Amino acid sequence: MSTDPTAASPEPFDPVVEPAPAGTPPPPESAVKFTRAAALWGSLIFGFLVLIVLLIFIAQNTESAEFAFLGWRWSLPLGVAILFAAVAGGLLTVAVGAVRIFQLRRAAKKNLKAGLPR
Repeated sequence: MSTDPTAASPEPFDPVVEPAPAGTPPPPESAVKFTRAAALWGSLIFGFLVLIVLLIFIAQNTESAEFAFLGWRWSLPLGVAILFAAVAGGLLTVAVGAVRIFQLRRAAKKNLKAGLPR
């Protein structure tokens, strides 16, 4: 390498990439398929990890907190109160999803009956 700024720099390396021959078969698929059992195991592991994190959270947030709702007043550990709120939110989400699934199934049955000859 030269320290002379007026010296011509070498051309950049431009590798030539040749295309693969047309008769080359595609790479083989993986012999291991993704199954429902694999999804179940993955979901269980993820669920247990979330449970462990929740238990640690509850154990670290044992300070009691006062709550008031519609005239009722009670005291709960903060971690337990947040856990109850998360469970209530999850149940509400499941209920709304179940109603929507019911609506879609009913509409699908109506469309199926309308399309069948009598």
